[in-house]
Amino acid sequence: MRLEIRSNDRIGISQEILHIFSKYAWDIRAIEVTAGFTYVHVNESYQDSSLIIEQVHLIDGVTSCDEIELMPQERRENHLRTLLNRIPTPIFDLDEAGNILALNQAAIHLIDLPDTKLEGLSISEFIDQDFYGLLQGKGREQSIVFKQDAHIAEVSPVLVEGQVRGALLMLRDMNSLGRQMSLMQAQKEHGLEQIIGQSETIKLLKQQTRRFAQLHLPVLIQGETGTGKELIARGLHQESEQKDAAFLALNCAALPEHLLESELFGYASGAFTGAQKGGKPGLLELADGGTLFLDEIAEMSVYLQAKLLRFLQDYRFRRVGGNREIKVNVRIISATHQNLPQKIEEGRFRADLYYRLNVLNLVLPALRHRGNDIALLAKHFIQSAAIQVNMPAPLIDEASIAELHAYTWPGNIRQLQNILFRLVALNKGEYLSLKDIKQSLAQAAGEMKSVKKSHLRLEYDGEPIIDNKLQGQGIRTQDDKTWANAQAEFEVDLLSRLYPLYPSTRKLAKRLGVSHNKIAMKLKEHGFTSD
Repeated sequence: MRLEIRSNDRIGISQEILHIFSKYAWDIRAIEVTAGFTYVHVNESYQDSSLIIEQVHLIDGVTSCDEIELMPQERRENHLRTLLNRIPTPIFDLDEAGNILALNQAAIHLIDLPDTKLEGLSISEFIDQDFYGLLQGKGREQSIVFKQDAHIAEVSPVLVEGQVRGALLMLRDMNSLGRQMSLMQAQKEHGLEQIIGQSETIKLLKQQTRRFAQLHLPVLIQGETGTGKELIARGLHQESEQKDAAFLALNCAALPEHLLESELFGYASGAFTGAQKGGKPGLLELADGGTLFLDEIAEMSVYLQAKLLRFLQDYRFRRVGGNREIKVNVRIISATHQNLPQKIEEGRFRADLYYRLNVLNLVLPALRHRGNDIALLAKHFIQSAAIQVNMPAPLIDEASIAELHAYTWPGNIRQLQNILFRLVALNKGEYLSLKDIKQSLAQAAGEMKSVKKSHLRLEYDGEPIIDNKLQGQGIRTQDDKTWANAQAEFEVDLLSRLYPLYPSTRKLAKRLGVSHNKIAMKLKEHGFTSD
């Protein structure tokens, strides 16, 4: 039985109330006192509450005595427990020895011991490291293994007069952390509707992408630089059943081998000097249940190719420096602009990994092969650029569209977007200037030609050019102009303009009226990649 006793706020009244209970030897379970209120919880075996209430009313200053359902502390605890149970993150309240004082419903579900009283158990029974190590420092995050599964632990020590008297432990699984990272990488959804184009090649690409999205198999995306391989990868993910899970991307060309390895597979505590205490999860763990996109897969070292191949066999791996096998369910989408079969012949890419990654294959068309899509993309990029520079969107006439169509776009969609952004930012009229468009395209073509010539001057068969080494081969530096040098420059210019339009030795040979063997020889001589 619980009673709420209202009274005047005078000295000694609480003692007089307790004296009544003591006089009749009533068993008091709990008592709470605030100004003007005394709350008493007595043993439920006392059925006759009228006697208690009558005796309490005899005390001078008592104005009322009523039964209540809960003590104030019980009411606060119920509200707090309801609040904690609505939080999906497992939360543990621990004492200074690591024993569980309280936990929410998510934590109870995580431990999954229905017939066991969890309060009083040591948290060390469920984690893979010393509890006192978790308490070092003020709130921090670290990777731990809880009941054989990896989690990110957020530890907040409870301090009393500067001394640690316990800790609040919150656990986040790798899936939720991966989803958060996915949202940080892309603030909006990237479905196939984001892909602009009405050409037959794009329509077919979208249809094939939607079919592949329903198959939980590796996909290899191939296409020239700037064709939108990551956009297609995100579209694959958004069209799949895993669309609500994480989509994480990693550029294999952006990191050296050792950093790429730890980024992909994670590392265990103490794996190397400077390693984060508790270790760090890799993208394979964080993308569990979702998709991992490996861009520029051809740039991955042979050593990491072997590790990735081992993972793809049974989707198990170990962190760098770790000894515990981790199994994940993640879809691998890879992409490259390079010729992987040729790299296999050169011994720079594993054939067995190629077949693992190339279960499903998507080939993205170059912009120059997409017909009227150039006009649609141009108008879209003009609108987008105008919004970014906070100015009205200029118009573009048919002559300018025709000029864009005539260009070969070696940098594809990315190059088109960059050129139009620059034109919009500098534009001052109602229309984009045809003259400015021609100048921009001519400048872009000149830059590409300069890159090709620079490559010719600086490299020959992969080695720096030395004049005396190449004297007998008829190739000299610009300071020593010869007929052969001029002819080589002409051939480089001709091949750089025509080879993208006729991307095989036989097609280009037919266009120029020579044998395909001659074309193959010239492509190799000037550093072009032939079929």
